[in-house]
Amino acid sequence: MCVERNLSLNLHVLVARLDRAADRILRAEHNISYSRFLALALVGELGVSTQRALADGLGVTEPSVSRMTAVLATEGLLDVQPDPAGGNRRQLSLTDEGKQVVASLRQEFEERLAALVAHSGVPYAEFAEHTATLLATLDRAERESTR
Repeated sequence: MCVERNLSLNLHVLVARLDRAADRILRAEHNISYSRFLALALVGELGVSTQRALADGLGVTEPSVSRMTAVLATEGLLDVQPDPAGGNRRQLSLTDEGKQVVASLRQEFEERLAALVAHSGVPYAEFAEHTATLLATLDRAERESTR
């Protein structure tokens, strides 16, 4: 069996399509964009964090994150406080409502992704394991390159 060597393009297309589908679902069913959900999820994963860390995690600029966090704070999903260390930094944490939104939407997306993976015939546990291995390898390579 010959597998076409086009994984990099296929991964990009897969992730882009999944992102667009997630955005359509979230906007239609929950009135929130996927980028805002990702921001909330990352703040939840990182714990109390800064706008800079969130910008790095999302791969966007700090001004973009600043605008997004202001909207999420206005909606009552995110708490934005000045950094006790001073400066122009802001610390981020989820409000109780933000925690509920992240928990319910993460569960919903996990179920939908599991159904999609099962429908494709790819064993979910193997897919999840390989994905985690690839991410861990990428993390290690990035850490080693900054030494």
